[in-house]
Amino acid sequence: MPVPSGPDHGPSSRHCGVLLHPTALPGTPCCGTFGMAARQWIDQLAAAGIAAWQLLPLAPTDGTGSPYSSPSGFALNPWFLDADELVDEGFLDPVDLETLPSGSFERLDLEAARLRAAALGERLLKRWSAQSLERQQAFASWRRQEDDWLRDHCRFMVLRDRQGQQPWWTWPRALARRGRLALRQLDREACGPLLQEALVQWQLQRQWQLLHQHARTQGVRLIGDLPFYVAHDSADVWANRRLFSVRADGSLTEQSGVPPDYFSDTGQLWGTPVYRWSLHRLTGFRWWMRRLERQMQLLDLLRLDHFRALESYWSVAGQAETAQEGRWRPSPGVALLATLQARWQRQQAGNSSSSASASALPLIAEDLGVITPEVEALRDRFALPGMKILQFAFDGKPDNPYLPANYLGDHWVVYTGTHDNATCLGWWRNLEEDQRRQVGELVGHTIDAPGWQLLELALGSSAQLAVVPLQDLLHLDDQARFNTPGTASGNWTWRLSQPIASLDDPLQGLQGLAKRYGRTGEPGVPGAVAGGSR
Repeated sequence: MPVPSGPDHGPSSRHCGVLLHPTALPGTPCCGTFGMAARQWIDQLAAAGIAAWQLLPLAPTDGTGSPYSSPSGFALNPWFLDADELVDEGFLDPVDLETLPSGSFERLDLEAARLRAAALGERLLKRWSAQSLERQQAFASWRRQEDDWLRDHCRFMVLRDRQGQQPWWTWPRALARRGRLALRQLDREACGPLLQEALVQWQLQRQWQLLHQHARTQGVRLIGDLPFYVAHDSADVWANRRLFSVRADGSLTEQSGVPPDYFSDTGQLWGTPVYRWSLHRLTGFRWWMRRLERQMQLLDLLRLDHFRALESYWSVAGQAETAQEGRWRPSPGVALLATLQARWQRQQAGNSSSSASASALPLIAEDLGVITPEVEALRDRFALPGMKILQFAFDGKPDNPYLPANYLGDHWVVYTGTHDNATCLGWWRNLEEDQRRQVGELVGHTIDAPGWQLLELALGSSAQLAVVPLQDLLHLDDQARFNTPGTASGNWTWRLSQPIASLDDPLQGLQGLAKRYGRTGEPGVPGAVAGGSR
């Protein structure tokens, strides 16, 4: 995995990172952006020798704010577009910002963020004809280059708006089934809104690329996240229906989920279509390659959510109301990852700046839960690091795989918790007394700052990379929890309530602990690629 070199340890393979989604960045109305606060955050990480910034998916969210159920698997979230940078670069005039919808600076404001992003798009379109020929040519070139996903994304978002945000299978038949004449008519009649959607995506990619380059210069790697499935109501399914378990009328023949387990007698029903793998094979996994390679262009490392479904997946009838009656079905994970690896290695061979070990896929396998030997074999075949969550380690069993003493080798990414967990302080407050004793025995002293004490366990483990959510560095309770799985409201809205510059103390504290365990690099040193063993 790409990691910075350390001054005391040579090209060290032991590093640390912080998890913080851009929506939580402070200083802008409604939602964090790709603007000044994001650059300041990268600078703060670099100054502390912290190797990685981990983010959640950068895609547009669903109506609840979840980036894991997006209307597009390729697009960037318009909420991240920074208005001040558009003014600084001359795409907008200062007066354009005076009437923008505002919103809360304290929490993610879903409705205000949507309205503000739409208003920014309208102003970009209005000012577009006055832009230089050079800029217009650059945009046209980019639009052609990204046409394989951009055209249908723009169509989908415009149609969705015109149809009152209703799911695509409820649209007029000719549009739901992508009739050629209906799409041509849309392209003619809605050229303005379609151009607006494309302009917003171009500007988002421009701002993100500048941010990414800044991170590279500072020696900070950006770790992204990719959901395994895509939403039923998405441009991906609408434009590629035959690749998914969807009938012509839009109904599902099969849907995704997980089987009954200790946590649920009926399992979990996710409601997304599953993949028609036979057709993906016939195309050489073209859609998957486009999806993965786009993310790998935007990011340095990519966490594959629900990795176990690349080996086999739980398939449930499309009209089922629980996941009980599903069955395991095989996935062509070996063939898919082998195809991706071959393409990646060809790309790296043509890159003169790549190191000798750069042929390893820049992926992290989210291998949590009940994982079979077959899933582990798939992960290990492609030398992908797996994940460990310390909050899962304290069930009283000495062979618990999340206990640091039980990690086999170093090819792991260890977390105190993730976006789906309670904060460490919230977790500690809800622990049973016997679990508290087990934690105390492991850390060797009284628990007064559980986030920091779990962090020290993570840093001291054999895992190559240790990642901590910012909430744990700030010793925050569950008012700052980002997401509670299985709940439909009150998630994704936490934002940092203090300026980035005020984070010196916790980040310097992390740097001090990281140095103790050989995990910090020299600020600003670009990364190398480290292998691992298991």
